[in-house]
Amino acid sequence: MNYESARFNMIEQQIRPWNVLTLSVLDALGRIRREDFVPKRYRHLAFADMQIPIGRGQVMLEPKVSARLVESLGSTDGCRILEIGTGTGYVTALLATVGGQVTSIEIDPEQAEAARKNLSEANIGNAEVIHADCFEFCGSGREHSGKYDRVLVTGSLSRLAPVFLPMTTPSGCVVGIQGHDPVMRAVACYPQDHEKSLFETHAPRLINAVETQAFEF
Repeated sequence: MNYESARFNMIEQQIRPWNVLTLSVLDALGRIRREDFVPKRYRHLAFADMQIPIGRGQVMLEPKVSARLVESLGSTDGCRILEIGTGTGYVTALLATVGGQVTSIEIDPEQAEAARKNLSEANIGNAEVIHADCFEFCGSGREHSGKYDRVLVTGSLSRLAPVFLPMTTPSGCVVGIQGHDPVMRAVACYPQDHEKSLFETHAPRLINAVETQAFEF
């Protein structure tokens, strides 16, 4: 496979048509070698418009979804960014490339170590991977409260804001996927309970997520 040609086609045929047009995000997508972050047995699918299994029921999100979520954070230059769900480290690398200092939380110790290796080999120096349960990390008192300018959640939850919005600064935001099957949406959550719907999509639940009841009509 010609990886550079496949990367170009991914950007031009999947990502730009999904209205991802921010130059810094497009530049990061062109610079980060996605194929190096995909499990070896799926490397031939690195640029496919699909989720890729990475173990424990978790996935790498579709390239266009990853790109749109990163773009939805807005300007991150100089920001402190918290990522929930490191996975293979691909989105971590994108976040680190568009700017800011990234702290990424991964519950699976083997996955966390593999992500550290991937990031090191990609020469990403402004990202830290922490092995932890994100719910314990976010609930550990005031140590992390109000510390981050942006939070990106790569798995889904019934509602994002109650868990992750306390982690942000007063001008911060949380971007991720929330809802219940069969309807989930990517949203951006802001202080004062303001929430912006972004697009329909789907992602596996974060490990150890506590379910809340869906609304019934």
